[in-house]
Amino acid sequence: MNYMKIKKTDVSNGPGVRVSIFVSGCHHHCKNCFNQEAWDFKSGTPFTDNTIDEIINAMNHEYIAGLSLLGGEPFELINQKGLLPLIKKVKEVYPDKTIWAYSGFLYEELKEMEYEETKEILNLIDVLVDGKFVEELKDPNLYFRGSSNQRIIDMNKTRKSKKIILSEKNTRRD
Repeated sequence: MNYMKIKKTDVSNGPGVRVSIFVSGCHHHCKNCFNQEAWDFKSGTPFTDNTIDEIINAMNHEYIAGLSLLGGEPFELINQKGLLPLIKKVKEVYPDKTIWAYSGFLYEELKEMEYEETKEILNLIDVLVDGKFVEELKDPNLYFRGSSNQRIIDMNKTRKSKKIILSEKNTRRD
């Protein structure tokens, strides 16, 4: 797995100040994607144990609310294999910090994937922002997502109720 960048103080991809990692590789190729340079799986920097340590260290501040996983596509299988150890480590070291994952896949599609990594990640993350970016549905007044078809799913409530529960962040700014 490769990644494009790590933002150690990100306020755009979830509530509060977060550490965000943008992974490389995506097959969705959404029209006017904000991060087209991350489509190529070979672009960026190799993700290693040192990368995990760097992210864990960057999160070691009281003002950091959590970790956000973006791309590219975090739920491409190669990226899941790389991110799962990071997610587990974050949950171990910072159990009170939230993990947000952004995906062009719908939650329903992710639930159908046969990979153990997908099931584990869905059981560990706190919030899933799902759905492809759709240029025609772009809305700059939405919180933490680019187009109105995308959902902000509260994964903790969704797991408990066994039905999709949207986050209170699934609103507009106006």
